[in-house]
Amino acid sequence: MITAQQAVDDLYRIAVLEKRPTSTARLDTLAEYCVQELNRRGLLGVEKEASVPGAGREKRWDVAWRYDGKYRLGLSLKSLLRNLGGTVPNRIDDLIGEVANAQLHSPEIVIGYVMIFNVQEDAYSPKHQSTWANLLRSRLTSLSGRRAPSWTTGTVEDFVLVEVDFGSGSAIRSLSQPFEDSGRAGVGQESNAISRD
Repeated sequence: MITAQQAVDDLYRIAVLEKRPTSTARLDTLAEYCVQELNRRGLLGVEKEASVPGAGREKRWDVAWRYDGKYRLGLSLKSLLRNLGGTVPNRIDDLIGEVANAQLHSPEIVIGYVMIFNVQEDAYSPKHQSTWANLLRSRLTSLSGRRAPSWTTGTVEDFVLVEVDFGSGSAIRSLSQPFEDSGRAGVGQESNAISRD
């Protein structure tokens, strides 16, 4: 059984200890964790690195689930570890673009994001009058909560922002919402981005 902390530990090992912050394998354990949790909730056949069709182009999603021949769920996993002044705006733009691409092809697809944010690198942005962490949290909040009847293209159903301080180890410092199983049978308290349909 993989835990969210083990996924963060693996990212820390690869990005910090092995000094490979852009390794394509850095979020593999997090993807396995998400697959495990979706399976535990009854979604069988969840895929990693799935090529999901879009209106403009096909794109690989970190985790996806297909039902009745069509992708119905996509999860994007991101790590924001350094150069936050460039990374935060880019990730926000990426989110809007890749989400709209998938939704214009399949309006019914449910999309969630899991972002691991290294607060060691956080700083105040005079332009935004906010820290990068607060700006990211604010933008993610405004771009989430997609529900009927207003299926706004370019927004997501939910997200989890995982804050870590890789300057002092790999412990999870805070979460935007509960992420780990509380030990109950059935649906635990993990991210709604992982369980919502």
